Amino acid sequence: MIRSEQIQNAALLWQEHHDAEFPANLRGVEVEDIDMVLLDADTAGCASTWINNGGTLDPQRRRILQTCVENLGRVIPQISDPSGHQYYQRLHKLALLVSGALDTK
Repeated sequence: MIRSEQIQNAALLWQEHHDAEFPANLRGVEVEDIDMVLLDADTAGCASTWINNGGTLDPQRRRILQTCVENLGRVIPQISDPSGHQYYQRLHKLALLVSGALDTK
């Protein structure tokens, strides 16, 4: 996949995620000592920055994104609410797309 397609796919997924309502039952909740709101904000911020910067991310955000990918992998199996699970699955997909694109650059 070429860079412009990666950015376009991420932008579509980002817009879908941005338009989705945050799961109310996960607000103020920690799973494995991971704040769910902060995990969402950090991941979305890195993805948004990557999209807006034409597919580049500074080293600090790369590290943050990698941590988010790992944390998403840890918390998603523990989310029992279907809407919350779907919300974080989409976020994880977005994070993996951006992270994978960084690895191929």
